[in-house]
Amino acid sequence: MRRRAALPLAMVLVPAATGLAGPLLAPLVAADPGPPFAAPGGGYPLGTDRLGRDVLTQLLLGGRSVLAVSLAAVALAYAVGGAIGLAAAAARRGWADAALLRPLDVVMGVPSLLMISVVAVWWSSQAAVIAAVVAVTNAPGVARLVRAAALDAVSAPVFQAMRLQGESRARLYFGYVGRRVLRPVAADTGTRITAAIALVASANFLGLGPGPTAPDWAVAVAHNRTGLTVQPLAPLAPVAMLVSFTVGLNLLWDRAIRARTQPGPRREWTWTGPNRSPKRRA
Repeated sequence: MRRRAALPLAMVLVPAATGLAGPLLAPLVAADPGPPFAAPGGGYPLGTDRLGRDVLTQLLLGGRSVLAVSLAAVALAYAVGGAIGLAAAAARRGWADAALLRPLDVVMGVPSLLMISVVAVWWSSQAAVIAAVVAVTNAPGVARLVRAAALDAVSAPVFQAMRLQGESRARLYFGYVGRRVLRPVAADTGTRITAAIALVASANFLGLGPGPTAPDWAVAVAHNRTGLTVQPLAPLAPVAMLVSFTVGLNLLWDRAIRARTQPGPRREWTWTGPNRSPKRRA
């Protein structure tokens, strides 16, 4: 099992380490500009790009803008969407549940790239703004997932027993229900990170993110694709980083979820009395 996980782990660690430590390593391997789309060699291990810059240096500098923005957006989406989903599940009135979810339906109907393009015009394509927009586009899906899982937990006998024993709403929803929601949220996280990276990369590729000379992986693909037949490493190296991270992450996440859900001894929730947390019985 560990040997099978080695390849996807490497697929994730190489781009992640490049994005995290790349800016620190780039000055050590930086080379003076050369001719555009020069082949590898002569001080350029991966050749040069359309501006004559070292592709390896640009690769080391360009990962943080994609990965950091995507991961921050997903974290914000779960924080906002999770809170809304729990609040909707805890709402005792139908109008309150509708008031929380109907605005999210409007957000879901707006194309993500259209929303990013409109907002980017106002705030000059700042990374924090793009992260916020990506989080807003993902929050409705997170909220509905959390609400569905929370409603399933609320209908469980353990929840009813805790409520009859006089447990506070905070303990009911952030304690018992929160734990029950973690599993579907964990299963959803890998796919959502992949979707966020694809959305951020698409926005950067279309020019809605960093400028045309920024050392961003998606920007490099967009502006170096004209030299694909001359110097293919210029556009393909950043593509390989993005594909490696997303595919490796999905493989690792699927393996982790499958390991957690393998058949084993059946466990049931039991209620141990007032002011005590529910426990599992083998």
